[in-house]
Amino acid sequence: MVTAESPVLERHGRLKQLVLDLWEISRPGLFMVSIVPFWFGYLLASRQLIFGQEACGQSVGDCASALAAGAVGLVVWGPLVWLAVLAINDAYDLEADRLNPRKDTPLTSGRLSERGAKVAAYGAAATAVALSYAVRPGMALATLGFLVCGWIYSVPPLKWKNRAGFDVLSNCLALGVFPVLGGWAVARPLDGFPWIMALALFLVQVGMYMPTMIGDCETDRATGSITTAVRFGQDRAYQLGLVCWTGFWAMTVALAALDEVYPRELLWFQLLCTPLFVWLYHRGLGRAREPRDIARGMIMVGRLFLLPLLVFALVYSGTI
Repeated sequence: MVTAESPVLERHGRLKQLVLDLWEISRPGLFMVSIVPFWFGYLLASRQLIFGQEACGQSVGDCASALAAGAVGLVVWGPLVWLAVLAINDAYDLEADRLNPRKDTPLTSGRLSERGAKVAAYGAAATAVALSYAVRPGMALATLGFLVCGWIYSVPPLKWKNRAGFDVLSNCLALGVFPVLGGWAVARPLDGFPWIMALALFLVQVGMYMPTMIGDCETDRATGSITTAVRFGQDRAYQLGLVCWTGFWAMTVALAALDEVYPRELLWFQLLCTPLFVWLYHRGLGRAREPRDIARGMIMVGRLFLLPLLVFALVYSGTI
């Protein structure tokens, strides 16, 4: 029996499915990849471990404003930017994804059209920039930079994901630099940002990104994608990652010795961490060529990397 409520329930079901599909496209598992650098940028600017740490000890208005800015940042650098860049990526990769039996996405299943994905992408991008601007214009610039990198990575005729070298540049600028700038802009204007840290963070991002390209090398070669790993081979791609990873740790030692960003009291700690983490990187990823082995190595390195990050945060903020 058909009731008057049936069309309403049907529309509700379609809306619920659309929300779930957009959430799936945004890949929630990736949110922390941008949220952690965003938090790190805020730490650099404010020397506070949490948003509103000092403001909430002053007045209710200052506390509410600081917490609201932090909440907006988490929404922007979590679901919004990822929906924007991944929906546009999935839309332009749809033909290739349909040929891959392992790809089961809202687009390949037909639940969401290519046009629908593009509308979602540009809608999320516009919302992210608008919310960022409400916090501070500098944050809007950082958000826009991230989105532009995602656009040139995926959208023809540039489509840097198929251009060796440029694929690394667009990804590592997006993930290593712009979220940190966004976090900094929550607390301070961008003109005070320590740009030497942009280079350091770019290097560490290259170190963490190159292994993912190695794992995708065979698939990319089969689909005709000329990535850095395809162009130069898996071994050289790993070597590039190792050089950049080592360069990052060497920079932290130099910065601590100069008492620049890294406090001088961290010098001995960085001297100990540098050879240890270079060895851990090589041990976990040096011979890994299969996606499963690479994932295991990256999880190990990534989790252990949180320790020096935590120590830096505690010392830099004056907590210890």
